[in-house]
Amino acid sequence: MKKRLGIISLFVLLFITFITIWNFSYQVGLEEGYIPIENVESHTNIPSESGVFERAEFALEYANMPIDENHQRTLSAYYNNRAYYGAPPSIPHPIKDEKSLGGNTCLQCHQNGGFVKQFDAYAPVTPHPEMINCRQCHVAQNSNTLFKPTNLAKVHAPKVGINNALIGTPPMIPHQIQMRENCLSCHAGPAAPKEIRVTHPERINCRQCHVPTDRVVSEITPFTRTNSNDNE
Repeated sequence: MKKRLGIISLFVLLFITFITIWNFSYQVGLEEGYIPIENVESHTNIPSESGVFERAEFALEYANMPIDENHQRTLSAYYNNRAYYGAPPSIPHPIKDEKSLGGNTCLQCHQNGGFVKQFDAYAPVTPHPEMINCRQCHVAQNSNTLFKPTNLAKVHAPKVGINNALIGTPPMIPHQIQMRENCLSCHAGPAAPKEIRVTHPERINCRQCHVPTDRVVSEITPFTRTNSNDNE
């Protein structure tokens, strides 16, 4: 009887040991097969458009803002404020000299925008407020220093309304996205040029519909398939 109880106890002990080892192996397998969400870095956003999602808290406010007809910027004024197409905009108003190169003053108006009574205008929103050395790239329009003229080639800015891939499709993005990750900076709000102000700033996933292109608008032609016989 004691021998039989000993054998049964041994089998029970072996069974409990098997269940314990199997459960441990199963849990380890789950940990290796599934990475906890809280430990995973987000790679769902395209890096070049991450700024749109990070700074879209004012999107609904932009959608509800009334248009101030007396303080609208035009696309012509937008481009005239640059030395050439693609250059950082110059500073069209008096600026203070400070060692921080603008971080303590520029962001007071340009981080979130809004009407500036001192200049009777709406302040454009910077797409990169984390770069606080503003005057490293942005220079004043009126300077006491002497600049020599250059022979830089004239680069024409893209025109509005003719850069759709197909008729009726959303317009493509005719410029680089680097340093311009926040589309709302130029395309939404009262400081946006009226010609490129969007009607739906609350749809912050811009590149879901608008695809970038590096080609000049004048070079975009209808797609044609090449006949293989032409190469013979």
